[in-house]
Amino acid sequence: MTILDVGGTPAVWEIINFADQPDIQITLLNVSEFKTSHTNITSVVGDARDLHQYADNQFDVVYSNSCIEHVGGIEDMRRMANEMRRVGKRYFLQTPNRNFPVEPHFVFPMFQFLPLPVQVFLVQHFSLGWFRKTPDREKAEKEVRSIQLISKKDVQMLFPDANFGEEKFAGLTKSLLAYTV
Repeated sequence: MTILDVGGTPAVWEIINFADQPDIQITLLNVSEFKTSHTNITSVVGDARDLHQYADNQFDVVYSNSCIEHVGGIEDMRRMANEMRRVGKRYFLQTPNRNFPVEPHFVFPMFQFLPLPVQVFLVQHFSLGWFRKTPDREKAEKEVRSIQLISKKDVQMLFPDANFGEEKFAGLTKSLLAYTV
C-alpha cells in the first residue's frame, strides 16, 4: 500500500502502528522536511496545491489531517482538493469545522467570527492556543490570515465525489471529513 500524507508527521503513523511496516510505504509532503528514522516513511518538501511530481492515481490513499485550512483561500483549497483527487485512488481529508464555537488553532471562542483587527489585537497581546504572543502587528496579521477555516458546504463543493462525515464534541460538529472508499 502507498500513502501520501499531505501536511502530516510520522507521529500519526506511529500511533496506528503503520511505521516500519514493509508492505506500507508512506510519503509525508510538507512545506519543510521532517526527519524520520522509519524505514517506510519518506519526507518530501512540496506544495499540496501542485503535486505535478506525482502521476494520476500514483497512491493508494491520499490522507490529509487539518492541512487544507492552511493553504490559502478557496481557490488554493480547490487546487489542493483537485490534486488529492488526481494522485490518489482514494482519499481521506479532515478539517476543523468553521462553525464550531471554539477556533482550534487559537483555542478561543468564536475567534474565526471576530473582525480581523480584533483577531490581530488578540494575537498581539496574548498567547492563544498554538500561537505565542506576537507584538509585531504585521506578523500577528500574517498568523491570523494563515488559517482559513471552511464549512461543510465548502468541503462538499471541494470534494463533490466524496462521502462525508463529522467528528462531534458535546453534540456539535468539531471537524469535517471527506473520503472515498
